[in-house]
Amino acid sequence: MTLSAVTVLVLALISAIIVALGLWAYGTANRLDRLHVRSDLSWQALDAALARRAVVARGIAASTPVAEGRRLAALADRAERADRAERESAENALSAALAAVDTERLRPQLVAELADAEARVLIARRFHNDAVRDTLTLRSRRPVRWLHLGGTAPLPNYFEIAERTNPAAATGLSLDETRTSARVVLFDHEGRVLLLRGHDPTTPDVHFWFTVGGAVEVGETLRAAAVREVGEETGLPVAPEQLCGPMWRRVAVFPFNGELIRSEELFFALQTPAFEPGDGGFTDLERRMSLEHRWFAEGEIRDLQRHGEAVYPQDLADLLGEARDVAVRRVEPEVRAIR
Repeated sequence: MTLSAVTVLVLALISAIIVALGLWAYGTANRLDRLHVRSDLSWQALDAALARRAVVARGIAASTPVAEGRRLAALADRAERADRAERESAENALSAALAAVDTERLRPQLVAELADAEARVLIARRFHNDAVRDTLTLRSRRPVRWLHLGGTAPLPNYFEIAERTNPAAATGLSLDETRTSARVVLFDHEGRVLLLRGHDPTTPDVHFWFTVGGAVEVGETLRAAAVREVGEETGLPVAPEQLCGPMWRRVAVFPFNGELIRSEELFFALQTPAFEPGDGGFTDLERRMSLEHRWFAEGEIRDLQRHGEAVYPQDLADLLGEARDVAVRRVEPEVRAIR
């Protein structure tokens, strides 16, 4: 028995529809899997930001009157130990307690740490809720539900926490400047990284180490700013195409030179032969910071931190392998958040 041309056409059409449906279902299932991974990772980032805020809260508790301090420390402990179902209420109770703290009695550095911690919670919560929204939107579509493309993965949940309308004002300091900075993790061929050591001109007894870089000027691109900063702070001429990245993004709120600054820092990687850095391009402010250069191996950075010296970014020693890989392989990575 032979099939008519119409029958063959119908069967081919049905087969094409089945194949198309299968490809769509496969692609949608993969997309859902990626969205669930994104939701899980964003929750981990939010959990870490909340944990850091709890640590700062306990530091503030040690600087407040005994009764108030005990209550604040207890709320921080409760927030850290709460399970997922109780976490929102516990974190909001801690938020209310922190908002009631008289920050005028706190050290400026502690106030800045609180502002930074709250800014990180705000950013992490928004990223998490965005991920949850995208996941729920796809999971709620009828074809996805009918075909059970979400599998057995539980539905992610939004995390709602009270936000201050003006975090800086609420901490007792006005935010004097918001800026974007271009920073460069600069390696030699032995894998050592170049850091600068300096101090806030208003607190000369407190030193810290940091990577090459600085603020982006008006009308300047991020890459151009990174090239300029390398030249000014080290004397090394660099072409824009030599830089790899940006690879990391760091948001920090800190007091500096009598002002409170919120800085969004984007990091590039660059490998170069070892050289002796110069200070001929230092600005007046950088000279008042008493800047000095030094090349560090990974273990030496860890030794610095073990002896109580501040290094920024805080996790630089753990991140050096990733940065070297970017610089050597000359890949263009996705930008990810660091602290």
